[in-house]
Amino acid sequence: TTKRYSDFELRAKFKVTGERVNAGLQFRSERIPNNHEVIGYQADIGQNYWGALYDESRRKKVLVSPDAAALDKVLKRDDWNEYVIRAEGKRIRLTINGYQTVDYTEADETIKQSGVICLQIHGGPPSEARYKDITIEELPKPQVNTNKHR
Repeated sequence: TTKRYSDFELRAKFKVTGERVNAGLQFRSERIPNNHEVIGYQADIGQNYWGALYDESRRKKVLVSPDAAALDKVLKRDDWNEYVIRAEGKRIRLTINGYQTVDYTEADETIKQSGVICLQIHGGPPSEARYKDITIEELPKPQVNTNKHR
């Protein structure tokens, strides 16, 4: 996207094909200057990362991995699947085909909680990632209660 998002719910259908395919949806991300990569969160797709939350080009690690056996019961590896990414404040929830794969709260105060959204596929053996029916609903900022009761 060219627009930056902080609190939102993104819905997208995806289908991946190929050997060792590795793709994902980047969000709250920033483009790395003079590079093809972005830095930020990634809702992962493919290989051993299905439904995981990865921190791309920043901490370079999986932040949360789902229960692979439970996800396998709802995942359609060679067909269309639906991803839902819900980002509210420091909390991030990922769902594939109705199964919640991640419920993560960011503890690092230095990590930006806004950025662009990108569709992504890694290099490697021949593979393809398709995305369709993408919607982004911005969520209202959480209200901070400043009333003090005695």
